[in-house]
Amino acid sequence: MEMRPPLPPLTREAAIQKVRMAEDGWNTRDAATVAMAYTLDTQWRNRAEFAHSRAEAQAFLERKWNKELDYRLIKELWLHEGNRIAVRYAYEWHDDAGHWFRSYGNENWEFEADGLMRRRYACINDMPIKESERKFHWPLGRRPDDHPGLSELGL
Repeated sequence: MEMRPPLPPLTREAAIQKVRMAEDGWNTRDAATVAMAYTLDTQWRNRAEFAHSRAEAQAFLERKWNKELDYRLIKELWLHEGNRIAVRYAYEWHDDAGHWFRSYGNENWEFEADGLMRRRYACINDMPIKESERKFHWPLGRRPDDHPGLSELGL
């Protein structure tokens, strides 16, 4: 049986840990590894796209990171209760023409008893930015612990 601690019901500290684990995973841009955090029958809505399994979620992530280049993400806990977490986040990326964007979003997550995410519902808006307006400056991969979060950046 797969387990993904911390397990519900989630304390505030455990919810913060889940959020950071998700941020760290997504910043790897490794779709196969990230997909392992979700149940086999996970249900997603991401913008207007739906996934109905771990395999579909993985395929979505592969397409996403082939389009959204130099992707860097910051997530922040908004609210939690029991096996549910609400998150706000922002990420910066550019397309293959070199146009930069900051994407703002909110997600609602629901976890199974084993700690795997069963449901993920995301609403996202893309804002074009100039490269000089970027705020997420760290080498690709995990955000360093001393890099400001969303609140500290005024986002």
